[in-house]
Amino acid sequence: MTLALIMGSVAPALAGPSADTLNVDLSQTTGTFRGGASGTLYGLGDDGVPSQAVLDGAHVTNTSQKPPDGLQHPSGDALNVEKSFFAGSGKDLYVYVQDAYPDWPYNSGHRPGDADHDGVWDYLPVLKAAVEKVATKSAHPRDYIFIPFNEPDGGNWYPNWSTQKDQFLADWSAAYDTIQSVYAAHGLGHAKIGGPGDSSWHADRSTDFLSYAKAHNQLPDVFIWHELGTNNLATFRGHVTQYRQLLTTLGIPEIPVNITEYGMLRDMGVPGQLVQWLAMFEDAKVDAQTAFWNYAGNLSDNSSRNNGANGGWWMFKWYGDLTGARTVKVTPPQLNVPDTLQAIGAVDTAQKKATVLVGGGSNDVAVNISGVDPKVFGSSVHVQVRQDRLNGAEGASLQPPVVVSATAAVVAGKVTVTIPNRDRYAGYQVELTPATTALQPVATDLVNTTEAENATLTDATVYAQDPSREWSFMASGSRDVGSFNKADSAASWSVTVPRTGTYRLSILSGSNQQPGQHAFFVDGTYNQLVKYSADLGWGYRGTADVTVSLSAGTHTLSVRASKDGSTVLPGADITLDRFDLYDVTNGEQATYPAVDARLAGGASLTCEAGRASLSGSGSATFFATTAETGYYDVTTQFRTTGASALALAVNGRAVQLPAVSHAGPWNATVRVFLPQGVNELKVTAPAGATLDGITTLRGAAQKAADANPANVFRSEAEALPMSGAARVQTDAAGSNGSADASGTVHDVGYLGNGAGNTLGIPRPSGFGAGDYQLVLGAANADKAGAINYNPQVISRFLDITESGGAATRAAFRNDYAWNSYWDKTIPLTLTTATGTLLLGNATAYGPNLDTVTLAKFVAGAPTVARSTGR
Repeated sequence: MTLALIMGSVAPALAGPSADTLNVDLSQTTGTFRGGASGTLYGLGDDGVPSQAVLDGAHVTNTSQKPPDGLQHPSGDALNVEKSFFAGSGKDLYVYVQDAYPDWPYNSGHRPGDADHDGVWDYLPVLKAAVEKVATKSAHPRDYIFIPFNEPDGGNWYPNWSTQKDQFLADWSAAYDTIQSVYAAHGLGHAKIGGPGDSSWHADRSTDFLSYAKAHNQLPDVFIWHELGTNNLATFRGHVTQYRQLLTTLGIPEIPVNITEYGMLRDMGVPGQLVQWLAMFEDAKVDAQTAFWNYAGNLSDNSSRNNGANGGWWMFKWYGDLTGARTVKVTPPQLNVPDTLQAIGAVDTAQKKATVLVGGGSNDVAVNISGVDPKVFGSSVHVQVRQDRLNGAEGASLQPPVVVSATAAVVAGKVTVTIPNRDRYAGYQVELTPATTALQPVATDLVNTTEAENATLTDATVYAQDPSREWSFMASGSRDVGSFNKADSAASWSVTVPRTGTYRLSILSGSNQQPGQHAFFVDGTYNQLVKYSADLGWGYRGTADVTVSLSAGTHTLSVRASKDGSTVLPGADITLDRFDLYDVTNGEQATYPAVDARLAGGASLTCEAGRASLSGSGSATFFATTAETGYYDVTTQFRTTGASALALAVNGRAVQLPAVSHAGPWNATVRVFLPQGVNELKVTAPAGATLDGITTLRGAAQKAADANPANVFRSEAEALPMSGAARVQTDAAGSNGSADASGTVHDVGYLGNGAGNTLGIPRPSGFGAGDYQLVLGAANADKAGAINYNPQVISRFLDITESGGAATRAAFRNDYAWNSYWDKTIPLTLTTATGTLLLGNATAYGPNLDTVTLAKFVAGAPTVARSTGR
């Protein structure tokens, strides 16, 4: 027996006749949440690529990288990324040792011999050198796992098992002993080794390998193979069952599994695809790593730009949020069928929260939740559903909106919620909490979403993006609009807005390794230029935003390849995928309730209104996303039973909030300059407090703080003093940079590659010692030669040195074109009153710079006020 949801102002969607049914039984637990299926291959590029907040939020526990100084890629060196990896959720850092070779397949696909006839197999010195560097230079050598062979069955040295089995097994022994000897020599004990590393599951090879390794006391510490193709969504559970039966047959104790490559291009960044893989691997309690198809340093296409979240990142984040819970039995409509509805269910009885992550279907979803224990949840519960949509690899995804928010009575331990869904690429987070928690309202800021192929098109072509094509990126609605390259090319659509105000148009789109421009028209009148950043290709999509004032009522919006109808704008051949219009009249604002925080140090959710109880070292961490760089009011909502004070850390930097002297509900607000994208906000209350949550707001007052020269210094890079070889350059047409009155964009290039090639930032009056944010509009399109099929991208670095003070190094990931700029925000703590900042790099070139912004980290003094609304 189930019971309908009781809504506040929003009624639940009724399940249609074609609704999919998902059964979740909270009473049947399937084990402790493992959380290792969001691992990555080359997900980290360099220290700071991705940013620490992006990495922490994604809760990446395992990653595979290249060996120190390996030649397979110019970035992704294990030693270069270990600091940021282990600073977050990192536990196991794997090394693809054969990635010391530059080519793919390795060594032209042939096993190397003994070329110099010294009696030593030529691979062993390569292997020994890599392990030696980890053993002697790593701060975490015992947390490394060495993979001596990658896809030996797939063209890398041992494809023919019938004739090469004995050679591989002998080589396994030689590699195993070499690795162990290095660690033993340095007193590091047993070195962890993973293998065999096959490109797919092979029962015969695995049987022979395990039998041999057991007999020679050389069993791997982690058993590894790959599950790449879509068909593996159907076959993996059978493979892992065979593997475990094989261990039992051979009398081998359990060896954990890591599927060190999974998924195809079409899966990355797509919530409804990723959840199918995550559910399958979590069900089997194995670790797994997304395959590396494109860029190192963006979590395998599951994060965006320098510091951003895309749809894939949010699915990783939700998955990581389940840490500490126990998974429960989930029954989807079909198990082991690719591209169907799948889910993960988990319950945390201590925190009184149940979560279901679901996606992959094209119908409404009737989620039947049974086993709802009234001793844990009470007689009624709050049900909240958030929607996470596909938004491109480089698309900026903010906090996923609430689409269902309801109170439901629990009848016979059961509750049913219907998720309104027509999007196979979307993922959903369903949360159950006691009804004493505060309800979040259903989001209303998205006032219109229009697929580009449904717009009125002129001289443009609709292209089908078949989701069955594994080597293609997915388009929203499985179609997009291209060939948008003629003077009359246009896409027009109607919107109805509820009030007169300010609206943000976000265009999901793709450009082909160059920035581009469109003319934006409102009701037939030119409004402004849309500037698109460069992307890897037309299918590798990102978002471009413009802000527009609209009166209440219906309007026709249009993007066009020409402003005047005769001259095609530079770079206008942009793929258009989807148009989203948001109401931002009251500013950009978001609420992050305590029930969604990651709690640590003894912090816990209380029965009373879902608050987090903090004291001592207890902490609550939130991951807040922002649409643009600038000042935001961050408000912490809390209650105390006496005198207390909260501390707030913003991306690791402390902000001391004002103390309160007596009991009550309070709001503590600080105006902080935040980077676009993901921001990690950590709250502690050593003297004790209960935390409701955090809100962020960027509206007129915050933008006015941006414009106040007492807070922010802005300059075109070319207006600042240069030295040495640094010089002003004129960008190619179509640049998305800051243009002068003539529409021309200039930047500063040839920074670095010598100690004297610098750009200076004189300190403005009033910008003394303290905490700052340095924001650089930067372009980096540097690549190494085409060694193999991956884009061989190179991060560039700048050292920011304060005259009389310290230096800070910042990494700039590749952003596809030298005339396409992304903001990079660098935290600085300045120690002198007037010392000039010098930007340079003594040993290599830095990025090209378009704009320079130096902002005080905190504007004004933090405030605390008694709350009247709680």
